[in-house]
Amino acid sequence: MTDEKQDNIGKAGPGGQPRSAAKVSLPTLNFATFIFSLNSSALVQLGMMEDPMTGEKTKNLPVAKQTIDILSMLEEKTRGNLDVDEAAMLKNILYDLRILYVKEKG
Repeated sequence: MTDEKQDNIGKAGPGGQPRSAAKVSLPTLNFATFIFSLNSSALVQLGMMEDPMTGEKTKNLPVAKQTIDILSMLEEKTRGNLDVDEAAMLKNILYDLRILYVKEKG
């Protein structure tokens, strides 16, 4: 890496976004990817998935409950504004997370 490129890492680039050594390709942001992101976070918090930062499975049930509550609030606030597939996806994710939470809570 040239000194000029190295000097630009972490500094603001066009549009005020920080520059990085490599371009990261992010998925298109839409309602489904947002809900899947919250679902993944809840699964990590429930200890069902490894934390991508540490590589370890750890439980944080209060935070998992808060994430489930956020999804529930989104379901309530978006009722009537989602297409059939989005509504079904959110309903099923909430059902699964609630079951897992109750099992983990004991």
